[in-house]
This record gives sequence, structure tokens and C-alpha cells, in this order.
Amino acid sequence: MSRTGFINARLIDPASGLDEMGNMLVEDGKIADLGPALFNDAIPDGVEIVDCRGQILSPGLIDMRVFTGEPGAEHRETLRTASLAAAAGGVTTLIVMPNTNPAIDDVALVDFIERRSRDTGVVNIHPMAALTKGLAGKEMTEIGLLKEAGAVAFTDGDRSVADAQIMRRILSYAANFDALIAQHAEVPELAHGVMNESELAGRLGLSGIPAIAETIMIERDLRLLEITGGRYHVSQISCAASVEIIARARRHGLKVTCGVSSAHLSLNENDVQSYRTFFKLSPPLRSEDDRRALVAGLADGTIDVIVSGHDPQDAEVKRHPFAQAAFGAIGLETLLASSLALVHNGDLSLERLLSAMTHVPADLLGLKTGRLAAGLPADLVLFNPGVPWVVDADALHSISKNTPFDDRRLQGRVLRTIVGGRTVFQQD
Repeated sequence: MSRTGFINARLIDPASGLDEMGNMLVEDGKIADLGPALFNDAIPDGVEIVDCRGQILSPGLIDMRVFTGEPGAEHRETLRTASLAAAAGGVTTLIVMPNTNPAIDDVALVDFIERRSRDTGVVNIHPMAALTKGLAGKEMTEIGLLKEAGAVAFTDGDRSVADAQIMRRILSYAANFDALIAQHAEVPELAHGVMNESELAGRLGLSGIPAIAETIMIERDLRLLEITGGRYHVSQISCAASVEIIARARRHGLKVTCGVSSAHLSLNENDVQSYRTFFKLSPPLRSEDDRRALVAGLADGTIDVIVSGHDPQDAEVKRHPFAQAAFGAIGLETLLASSLALVHNGDLSLERLLSAMTHVPADLLGLKTGRLAAGLPADLVLFNPGVPWVVDADALHSISKNTPFDDRRLQGRVLRTIVGGRTVFQQD
């Protein structure tokens, strides 16, 4: 039996409201006991001790939106390198998107991801399966069989299901299995630009993507949800109007949730003025007013989860003029640190921040993790929220280096990441 004791830790479990100094015992990969009174008498023989020195020990982070290149484009990112990046960022569970080659649209490919997850030996990896075959938006996948095989939710990743009839069938069918449907909310016909549609876009000479490209799609899907039932999730929202729409739908009793990326909480369209393509994201960075509305929506619970939106792109598709460059940025290693700026600024409580990256996504996906409780997997992150560091893209674990936070000073560093009781990352 392997036994590890974490002592002198600030234990934070947002699900239960726990926030106190204490200790934790992990046995054979699971949390055995925790609390301030643990080890008061004596530390049992055979327990390996980790002194947390007063730093925060919380559930490991769960990232609901991660793109990789495996299978088919391993030069961008493999499941192994994504796992290493995740561990360095305190992420213990990755939810990977189906936008691979071939797309994750049948049982064999779901099984492939599950097996590769075990082979990487770093963090937990679960797939979202495709909503439509080949991500083509024309024919619904076998949602029931895919869920039984291990798919935790269903999405077409960075593509929206534009056909309203197909989306209605998906929502209706998925309701029979209590399957979570995650939509990339964007009307394709309105999304031919490269940044937020605004006065700034005009001055920069760049074509714009209006906020209504997002809100129209959300409004349409919510109307469909009213008649089909089921569970609907907007993968990422980016504007104030979307926050209002989600809040209104909730008041009407619809089962709708949404996410926001750490980049959209930290950056805005003004960052695009440098024409640096690492700021070219989908959905695009919007105005400062929109960013502040997203932060407020996260604080009041309208926005449920924070994701990295990790989307590795290599130099061949990023080193182009802004208009021709690919969308996407990496974010696994900066997910926690960049988001902690909201806590340091007083915009958000630490408990709310951690909730959006631990038990809330776990509950949405039906995962038995995201909490500090006896009997649950010991998926943990130990971090110091105050230590400053400067992001060096070349030092990140991802194969691709397209981070919008390159050279940015962040505050908060992961010290140790534990998955199933085993340390998979430790800061030197």
C-alpha cells in the first residue's frame, strides 16, 4: 500500500466550502482522510510526507476544451505533450475535442483516446465525441453508443452545427441519454472576419466578426432546446450579450450552461493592435466592456466553467499576416496563473475561480473528481497564488508555442500536480 501525507496545507475544496489549514492522507491513489486534526497524535509509519509549507492544496483542475493533433497532426501536439503541459499547469483532467484526423466520431476512436490516455501515464484524458459524422454538420453520430464507449460529451469542436433541423434532432436524441451537447456558437455566414467587428478593426484594416454571429446561434439553439429538452452547453462565450441571453434562459428553466476561456477573461481586442497572430482566437477577443461583462458573469455564476481553449498551431500556419494566419492559441500551462489575476484584482473570489475549474466541470461531465473528499481519486494541485513569473514560450511543454501570454508577467505558480496519488509534475 502506498501512503502519502500532505501536511501544513491550506486545504481548499470549493464544492464543500472548505478553506482551512490542515493535512491530508492519500492511500493507493485515493484520498483517505483530511482535516486540521489529522496527524495530531502522530504520523503513522510508512507514510511519505510532503510538506506544503502553507501553500494551497486543492482539487486538480479540469479543462473542458482542449484541442490536440493526435491522431493525424502530431506535429502540432500529441496527447503526451498535452498531458505534460496540463500537469505543469495544475490540470489533472483533459477533455479533448474531436477535431482530429480522422475525427472522433465512432466507438473505435473513442476507445483509441481512452487507451492512449492510459499509455501517456500523466493526466486523465477523456474525449468529447463528434456531434456529426466527419464533423460535416450533415448526419448525427451514434450518441448512445459513443457515450457508452466513454465519450463524456458531444461537440463538433471549433465548428458549429449550422443546420437547425440537424441540431433539433441532436438535442432531442441526446435527451434520451442525458448527454451534454456542447456547441461552438457561431453563424458561419457571419464569421468571415479575423477579429472583433469594431471601430478598431476598421482602423487596423482587418475584417470583423460581429458579436451577433455568436448571439444568433445561441438564441436559435435555445429555442430548439425549449421544445426538445436535454442539456445544452455553449463551449465559449465572448460578449456581454451572450451573458444576458444565458441568464435569461436560466430564469426560464432551460438546462443551459456555458464556458469562457482564460484568454477572454484576461485580454481584449486592443491586444490585436500589434498584429501578433497569437491573439487571433475563435471566438475573437472582443471589447473591454465585453471582457468585464464576462468577468461579472463568472462572478455571479451565469458562466459555469473556465477553459483554456488550448489550440496548438505550428509556425507554418501562424507566421503569416494576421488575416491569413490560423486561429488558436495554447493555454494549458497558463490557465490557472492567468485566471488568478481576477482574484488578485478583487474581481473574483478564489473559491469561485476554483469552482469553475474543478467540481462544476466534473458535475457537468459526470466525473468522480474535482473534490477533496475521502474515497475520491487523489487528483490534486499544490500552488502558490502569490509567486510572480514571466511566461517564456520556449520553456512551455507544448510542441506548439503560440501563447498570447508570451513575455507576460503572471502571479501564481503550480508547485506540484498529483494524479491518482502520484506526483506527475513538481516545480524545481
